[in-house]
Amino acid sequence: MARTVEERWIAGVDVGGSGIRLALAPARWPDGTAPARTAELAVPARVSATAGGLDAGALLDRLLPALQGLAAGLPDGARIGAVAVGATGAALLGRDLAARLPGPLARATGARHLVLAGDAITAHVGALGTGAGVTVAGGTGLVAIGHRPGTGWRRADGWGHLLGDCGSGGWLGRAGLEAALRAYDGRPGGSPLLLAAAERRYGPVTGLPAALQPHPDRAARLAAFSPDVAEAAARGCPAAADLLRRAGGEIAATAAAAARAAALPAPDLALTGGLFRLAPLHRATLAALATALPAARLRTPDGPPLLGALRLAATAPDLPWPLDPPLLTLLTTRP
Repeated sequence: MARTVEERWIAGVDVGGSGIRLALAPARWPDGTAPARTAELAVPARVSATAGGLDAGALLDRLLPALQGLAAGLPDGARIGAVAVGATGAALLGRDLAARLPGPLARATGARHLVLAGDAITAHVGALGTGAGVTVAGGTGLVAIGHRPGTGWRRADGWGHLLGDCGSGGWLGRAGLEAALRAYDGRPGGSPLLLAAAERRYGPVTGLPAALQPHPDRAARLAAFSPDVAEAAARGCPAAADLLRRAGGEIAATAAAAARAAALPAPDLALTGGLFRLAPLHRATLAALATALPAARLRTPDGPPLLGALRLAATAPDLPWPLDPPLLTLLTTRP
């Protein structure tokens, strides 16, 4: 009887503010091509007060079945050798993830190597690979990271929707809702267009506090309003247009801060994440960058953060990027 040849596969996971994306590919997978199997779950990252950070239990409840579903029907002899997880807020709110993810992931997949990373790391690795530069990851939240080989990682913002993430989808959505409530109250700075948009999306604005504040995914709920701000600006709303200009300025300032911290006066710069699919915000960011970081060379990202997670898994355990827990951690399980 012919002996089955063992084939090593890798798994990459991108946990964002608005959902989870995962991919499974052969370890021989050629970098830059589509992975063999992918899945996406519309499950926002949840913050747990009892866990003191991102809710690992809620994540595992959805992630493990999805990974097992992707792995079903792998060729005979196939095994998952490495898993890399990039998660929003992991650098600041990832204690529960670091404590609880490794064991269940190793048992469910049989992986020998586990990589845990902040979303800024997977964004940069997916966008610029091993090269020096600055990557801005914009979605529900916002963070910039600068990397120069030999000097490690330098992060700016990414402080979460209560304290920072300036210019992000959550920031823009919250600012847009504030303009809506100002219009409702008759205070200066209000926008009737944004008030109408808020009522279409959320119902009567008097119910907004209950619709947003008690929920662990409130950052994603706020970010859901950011396209309405862009649409109001396109319809001539001066308040919405001003918010987009302010958001672009905040994003450019964060990118410049990461570049200074990494001693990169003329960096390659990648803008990645769903936030930049808002065309007017993308334009506002480029306009602000021309002043804040004029020597930057704008690079089209190689791919999304999910590509970054696959690159991390594909190179484990010999990562070509500097370890910097909790930003980037490598764990090896017992055989």
